[in-house]
Amino acid sequence: MGQIQIEKNVGGIEGLCVITPTVHGDERGYFMETYNENDMKEAGLSLNFVQDNQSSSSKGVLRGLHYQKNFPQGKLVRVIRGSVFDVAVDLRKGSSTYGKWYGAELSEENKKQFYIPEGFAHGYLVLSEWAEFCYKCTDFYHPGDDGGLTWNDPDIGIEWPDVIGEYPGNGSCAGYHMSDGTPLNINERDEKWQGLKEQI
Repeated sequence: MGQIQIEKNVGGIEGLCVITPTVHGDERGYFMETYNENDMKEAGLSLNFVQDNQSSSSKGVLRGLHYQKNFPQGKLVRVIRGSVFDVAVDLRKGSSTYGKWYGAELSEENKKQFYIPEGFAHGYLVLSEWAEFCYKCTDFYHPGDDGGLTWNDPDIGIEWPDVIGEYPGNGSCAGYHMSDGTPLNINERDEKWQGLKEQI
């Protein structure tokens, strides 16, 4: 018991949690528990995960900001290779922090995890040359249920680290790059999402 530390309501946003595991290491390597139902319940988190996902991306790839319209997913996310800047935006109607964002760097070095409850938009930017990203979901993926929020909406004002560029009035990544010259890489669908004011 007690193999994970949970920082709750990070950024002043109810429900968001940063989780740090206890790492047991020696000259051979390390061991850690990446999920423990009992520890989660002791922290007041009663979760039922039904699906695990994994993706791999190169530096400058920005995925998101995604949410599910009718079948929202809670997500427990972590990075097993490289590093990313992971972001959640509160889209819960009636929430006192509606539209507020919080971001955390997740990496293979710090081994932190980020729990994002249902009702948030989620996305991440790859900071390392390559990153492998894993997450557990509280509901299955439902085709056609996708929603999105533009990654650079000035009404939200996400401060993506190491990103240089000026807002062009839409979600296009043209003209944006990282400090070493790596261009941002965002798929066409994600560039077309609308901003916070257009969310239903």
